[in-house]
Amino acid sequence: MSQLALNATYPVGQLTPSIVLYEPSFEGWLSAVFYVYEHKLQNEPALQLCAQDCYVPSLIAQVVSVDNNEDNAERVLVRLNKLLGRSGMRNILWGFLSEKDNIGTILFQVIKYAIDYPNRQVMQDLGHLEVLELVQTVKSVGREKHRMEAFVRFEHTTEDIYFARVAPDFNVLPLIGEHFRQRYQDQHWAIYDLVRGYGIYYDKSQSTPSRPAALQTITELDDAVLRNPASIHSDDEQRYQKFWQGYFTNVNIKERKNARLHKQYLPQRYWKYLSEKQVLPNAEHLQKRR
Repeated sequence: MSQLALNATYPVGQLTPSIVLYEPSFEGWLSAVFYVYEHKLQNEPALQLCAQDCYVPSLIAQVVSVDNNEDNAERVLVRLNKLLGRSGMRNILWGFLSEKDNIGTILFQVIKYAIDYPNRQVMQDLGHLEVLELVQTVKSVGREKHRMEAFVRFEHTTEDIYFARVAPDFNVLPLIGEHFRQRYQDQHWAIYDLVRGYGIYYDKSQSTPSRPAALQTITELDDAVLRNPASIHSDDEQRYQKFWQGYFTNVNIKERKNARLHKQYLPQRYWKYLSEKQVLPNAEHLQKRR
């Protein structure tokens, strides 16, 4: 019998679970929080909340898996909004989107602290280890969000859609969608997260003069396109990329090159998705004589 099967045989109510598994979504985590308080497990010292897709089965741990329940999740969300306010809930959501292995437990300990001490400014208490870790995580997610908004490069396709590939450290697509929705209301565009296998799509035909269209989630794209987006480039895109690469080559001043500072402001892991960083075959002919 497998380890997972052994864990699953524990009847709920007979043994106190030390690990509560939730479906890998924010609603799933909220449902797990409801389960913990419903079964009075919140004071268990070894309690962990773990996403089902991150859990490594163990022969020792006592595990219970909680299904997503929209009503229970909504009740928890309403309570947390009252306790933490808008900025506190922003920290909770951004922390969840970090997808750290232990983030479910960290978030639970933070909200437990808020529930136990409702009159405290919980998010300002950096002496609390879980609060400190959450605040640091949120800062990291915020930096990634900012970089994605700056470094996304759209490529015009033969279907008149501006398409961009990204591979962020954190799941920031839900955070950057509104930024691009407000700025590119007159175009069809899509951003696809290669790491997580989903993207967001904006269809301008569904927008009105007073309201931009809602973002759609896309999950199925041709692997060949993801590996080689140049295969669907429009003629204009090919010309624009050459112009932009030529401009980037010409404005570079070799004598003032500072590779260390350049990588600090533009980390190298983003370069493969930036058209200006692709090597031009005739780059030496485009470089200005000095």
